[in-house]
Amino acid sequence: MCGIIAYLGDKNSYPILLEGLRRLEYRGYDSAGIALLNGELSVYKKKGKVQELADLTENKGLFATIGMGHTRWATHGKPDDINAHPHFSGNNRLAIIHNGIIENYATLKEALTRLGHQFESETDTEVLIHLIEEFQNRDKLPLEEAVRKALNKVVGAYAIVVIDKNDPNKLVGARKSSPLVIGLGDKDLFIASDATPIIQYTNKVVYLNDEEIAVLTRDKGLEISTISNDELQEPVIHELDMSMDQLEKGGYEHFMLKEIYQQSQTISDCMRGRLNAIEGWVRLGGLEEHINRINKANRIIIAACGTSWHSALIGEYLIEDLARIPVEVEYASEFRYRNPILTDKDVVLVISQSGETADTLAAAELAKEKGALVYGIVNVVGSSIARMTHAGSYIHCGPEIGVASTKAFTGQVTLLTLMSLVLGQRNGSLSNSYYHQLIAELASIPDKVEKVLASNEKIKYLAGEIKNTNNTLYLGRGYNFPVALEGALKLKEISYIHAEGYPAAEMKHGPIALIDENMPVIVIATNVSAYEKIVSNIMEVKARKGIVIAIVTEGDVEIKRIADHCIEIPSTIDPLTPLLSVIPLQLLSYHVAVMRQCDVDQPRNLAKSVTVE
Repeated sequence: MCGIIAYLGDKNSYPILLEGLRRLEYRGYDSAGIALLNGELSVYKKKGKVQELADLTENKGLFATIGMGHTRWATHGKPDDINAHPHFSGNNRLAIIHNGIIENYATLKEALTRLGHQFESETDTEVLIHLIEEFQNRDKLPLEEAVRKALNKVVGAYAIVVIDKNDPNKLVGARKSSPLVIGLGDKDLFIASDATPIIQYTNKVVYLNDEEIAVLTRDKGLEISTISNDELQEPVIHELDMSMDQLEKGGYEHFMLKEIYQQSQTISDCMRGRLNAIEGWVRLGGLEEHINRINKANRIIIAACGTSWHSALIGEYLIEDLARIPVEVEYASEFRYRNPILTDKDVVLVISQSGETADTLAAAELAKEKGALVYGIVNVVGSSIARMTHAGSYIHCGPEIGVASTKAFTGQVTLLTLMSLVLGQRNGSLSNSYYHQLIAELASIPDKVEKVLASNEKIKYLAGEIKNTNNTLYLGRGYNFPVALEGALKLKEISYIHAEGYPAAEMKHGPIALIDENMPVIVIATNVSAYEKIVSNIMEVKARKGIVIAIVTEGDVEIKRIADHCIEIPSTIDPLTPLLSVIPLQLLSYHVAVMRQCDVDQPRNLAKSVTVE
């Protein structure tokens, strides 16, 4: 959730931290703060977005070669100046920034209060820095040892950076179940919650593992040990494949719009080296070593959250349809708590854009403990899920900055399509002719995405027609039912209009009671196999004066005649329709949100990466 950036080097840390916080703002934007150490340990923090902090600190001539910054997504304590990070220790010697939740903070706070500690904020984070202070003072420990002792008393998740006024050449970071990356420059050292704020300075990073402590000093550089002992670990240095232009809007008004328009390219990138339509083959390197076990599995379980859960539902349709392997889709947040039956004959796919989603990561760990094969589908290279699964595949969509996921969704669906083709071809479930037909059609999808994007102005007009509604219904059948769910989620996320997605036939089992002349109903009506059924569903809506916006295939005649508005998409094979039908829904949500003057890239109460439960 929250964003972390820290710097130690020979440059002025203030502009580095401030710009880093701007790049991390998609992770949290309730409040922001920085700590600078230059003789005195000074903290500046402010409720609101990073610009509020910039306004507070401008023209102060701030300078320090060591410092840290934080953008907050509130968990314990409301968003305000006091609860914003960094937090001081009681003696004002130490400061901390923290992402995560300390679950036993109340017990620790009570014990520390009895020892004379006084607290200013409502946060669990302030309790942790007081605990570190207690060990440092009581046992006369260096900072890293006090951190180590404190973390051995902590229950929960954390990514932290701690700074000590009496040790101006040292930063200490640690993580458990929340990401932390170390950046290594020529004379600069960084700690961050992800690579976006440091890529302009270095592409060499070390991903901290769970329960590891990183000590950054001017003389020794980076040293890593675990919270259980001080034996040094050998850092594994990775080189990032990321460019600065991926982190800029590139002339678009919002990151979300840029990422919607990138999808023809990102779908191509996901297929590059994996699909060859001319030669007629599909390959997934991560799949190859385990393909026999997957094809012989009793079942495949897909665990995910949010938009990734919707792509997982499409994955269920794809794998069962094309590879004939039984599939179950689980909310990762429920899966880990309901005592699921898992054996070594099961395969668990976990899907997460960030690769850090707390519930999905926990589901993967549970499946691994039970002996299941765990396969990760993620976007962020080097993420926790990518490193802990038995195997996996990246979707190669590049950084997704907009909180509402768009290109990651189509990347996940593309990857699941490739996987289904490989499995179905290898186990004989797919006929040779259908296999090659699907390959050829999948290769054409990026060009067809471009055709859908050309309807942007019409979709913008339709957004104006529904922008003032309070409720919207999304209907789809077959492969397009999960698309209806995703379309409804997008509208809810960024425009704050209540929306629900349903299988079209389920409308009669309750939701039809809501339909009147004020209720827009968006129908994804591209299904060849259930076309007449979709027509009947639309007629049921029209009979009750509902406003129908239909997503139809080019050349459609019948639905165009009865719907109030239609958006055309190019014709494709049913299993591939989600890659096209979702695009108009993304654009529709985007334009409605802009017209309602909502913050498209940073919708209220949401953060990009859900790294806490």
